[in-house]
Amino acid sequence: MGIGPFYEIDLFKNVAESRLQPVLENSRILEVGAGHVFFSAGQTGGDLFLLEKGSVRTFRVCGDRKIAIALLRPPALFGEMACFGHGTHYLSAQSVDDSQVRLISYESIKALIECSPDFAHAVIGLISKRFDGFLRELEIHALGGTLPRLATLLLAKMEEDVVSGLTHKDLAQELGIHRESVTAALGELQKADIIEIRRKKIRILHRARLERATRE
Repeated sequence: MGIGPFYEIDLFKNVAESRLQPVLENSRILEVGAGHVFFSAGQTGGDLFLLEKGSVRTFRVCGDRKIAIALLRPPALFGEMACFGHGTHYLSAQSVDDSQVRLISYESIKALIECSPDFAHAVIGLISKRFDGFLRELEIHALGGTLPRLATLLLAKMEEDVVSGLTHKDLAQELGIHRESVTAALGELQKADIIEIRRKKIRILHRARLERATRE
């Protein structure tokens, strides 16, 4: 891998090649087969993982459920929270098939942060984006809990079987969750012919069924 593929990743796009060369030279390659666990949630770590070949799945185990977060294909980064954050992984990562991963040490990343403000800002953006995606996936998988709350809110807001003037974003803010989770839940209610969705207007078609949804 030359320097070129680094620039396919947003995190490194504004870093000078002279700064990336030492990162490349000080990194190490890990070749693994399918099913290899790179790390598990709760484990400590410091390396940043760069997927060069194959594919990797990130996931979170909640009780007896495995919640898939992302399927990564090269070039892709993972393990960023342990590297950039407090040193603990909040997800697990496992290879889906034969894969090649480059391990970049925390010391190399720290050097880039100290010499490049643009890189430091990119790190903050990456962490924010990944954590937002992580929360969104958890909410989507917990849709069974979102539906009753949304149904209750619609019943509280409706006037003559119509909820007016509220966007998906407004409803999400009322519930304290992501807009995408509200959109998914509304889609389920509309698919079941319980509601009809129009621009800033939701018509309740079957109030009794919506009331039942608050208890499901």
